[in-house]
Amino acid sequence: MCVVGGKADPLVGNDLLAVRADEVLLDGILGVIFQTGNEENALFGPGVEEGVVTIAAIHHRDAALREGELPSHGHIGGFAVGSQAWTFNRFSVFEAIEKTAQAGARVIELYPGQKLSPAEPDIKFDHNASDEVIQKVKDKLAQHRVVAVNYGVVGVSGEAEWRKVFELGRKLGLYAITTEAVGDLDILEKLVKEYDIRVGIHEHPRRPNNADYKVWDPNYVLSVVKDRDLRIGASADTGHWASSNVNPLEALRILRGRIISVHLKERPEIGQARTDMVFGAGILNIAAILDELRAQGFRGNIAIEYETNWENNVPEVAQCIGFFRGYATCHR
Repeated sequence: MCVVGGKADPLVGNDLLAVRADEVLLDGILGVIFQTGNEENALFGPGVEEGVVTIAAIHHRDAALREGELPSHGHIGGFAVGSQAWTFNRFSVFEAIEKTAQAGARVIELYPGQKLSPAEPDIKFDHNASDEVIQKVKDKLAQHRVVAVNYGVVGVSGEAEWRKVFELGRKLGLYAITTEAVGDLDILEKLVKEYDIRVGIHEHPRRPNNADYKVWDPNYVLSVVKDRDLRIGASADTGHWASSNVNPLEALRILRGRIISVHLKERPEIGQARTDMVFGAGILNIAAILDELRAQGFRGNIAIEYETNWENNVPEVAQCIGFFRGYATCHR
């Protein structure tokens, strides 16, 4: 019998990297030089010789990023799982990166408006940030071996402002942008094609007093993305679906093939707005959700968005990461 769950090991970011290795920072992203000389580097791929990161290895990594693949060094159980920085919104961007690493994750989704750091709390990080501020964030990410993969939930007005968002994505090497701006899909589709950065349509809970708020419904999201560029789809939030009386597993099936990213939450029931729980402790059947994503060939990021115990939720996030480690053990 296989039990999915367990405690995260913050020292191991990926099953594939559980080998004896020296670590180096290269171009702001973690590289691994295998000492064994006969293993394939999980981030750079083929072309790694003993003690040497070759030009071919670097090209392998860069090609993967150009093709819209997430760096595999952040994968656990076959998924690029990390945190949504909103989980740590009582803290700064720098502290959110630190806490993501402490929980055992290697990828993060950033959001607009978070204070930069304890030393510079008056500076807010978003798509208007200067190159100097962006570089500080990149340096902090590299220091903790965390990769920024997504940005949102963000909403702006007009192509000029959206271009700033995509420029931030280009500078950080993001996989996707998360938004609810379905009214701007013509602009977004143009920029998706120009920048090769994906867009996921996010949803918050249903608003009974606002009939114009429709993105809570996966059928509606499918209706607005199905004829768009395939790089436009859904940013699926399992907790908000549950609050809207939508079964997350069924919603994922409705959106099959159009899921860009996931905000993964566990809940004690469907049909009410309830507090987030550690994966496996509720009724949303997280293992079945992961099975469904695997069956769909999902290749985006999963952001753990743990919206409770705000001041000290790293242990719970680590347990959620541990769930993925258990899942990986069950699916070897």
